[in-house]
Amino acid sequence: MTLTVEHATLPVLGRLPIHSSRAEQIAHIAEAAKQIRIQDLKLVHHAGAGHIGGDFSAIDILATLYGAVLHITPETVNDPERDRFILSKGHVAGALYTTLAAFGFLPVAELATFLKPLSALNGHPNRNKVAGVEANTGPLGHGLPVAVGHALSAKLDVSLRRTYVLVGDGELQEGSNWEAMMAASQYQLDRLTVIVDRNRLQQGATTKETNDLDPLPEKAAAFGFAVVEVNGHDHGELLDVLSAVPFRPGKPTFVIAHTHKGHPISFMSNNVAWHHRVPDAAEFQQALTELERPRFTGELV
Repeated sequence: MTLTVEHATLPVLGRLPIHSSRAEQIAHIAEAAKQIRIQDLKLVHHAGAGHIGGDFSAIDILATLYGAVLHITPETVNDPERDRFILSKGHVAGALYTTLAAFGFLPVAELATFLKPLSALNGHPNRNKVAGVEANTGPLGHGLPVAVGHALSAKLDVSLRRTYVLVGDGELQEGSNWEAMMAASQYQLDRLTVIVDRNRLQQGATTKETNDLDPLPEKAAAFGFAVVEVNGHDHGELLDVLSAVPFRPGKPTFVIAHTHKGHPISFMSNNVAWHHRVPDAAEFQQALTELERPRFTGELV
């Protein structure tokens, strides 16, 4: 089936007022994550392509950032003092586009052009085509160095703007990340936050089988970062941690978000085949049913 505008059904949720309680913020993020997953599932199924496993691994993090943490709105998307977010694992562009649409940066109807010829919504995000995208990413290992450049620029400007970058754990096998981390530590970029989507799977295998990263916390600390570990599907933990950075003055922050690829779908979760598999009609319906259950909260299972 071809993706059409009838499949772009996402409600625009926007941000809550700044004085909203923590409980209200968490409930809002949870609802956003649920709606973003439902829309992302429709995009991948009807477009016949995408990276739904990695999308679902990262969506709780994206919903928390855009729903309550980042100092950026559709009205301030070009403000020099906005916070920056860079999706280094650019192959999960579908999750980013859907998140941007949920918070008003992108018309929902435009999601129906996902992966189509001449669409702005390519398989990897393009900052020249999509408002809210800060860097062209896709080739792994590039986003973190770009984020270090943004953070250093902010420091030179004596600005309070923050820079967040989301990297995949398999992506950390790229040496460019560690060179960038040395620079971030050297320049004491404490308004830089690296978030690792630690689902322990990459294309075709586990990270342990491919090139083991452990002990990851100790390695990041040795490179001069303040390290924090969170449940990457717990909206309360994510909100508290990502809102509180930096954790140590003078040090960049390294947040290891423990996640599951394909979460929370029963037949996708922790299954490496869903790195880029597309759900067929029966799988699509089952996943949609699981997401629409009232008890779904996004909590780690």
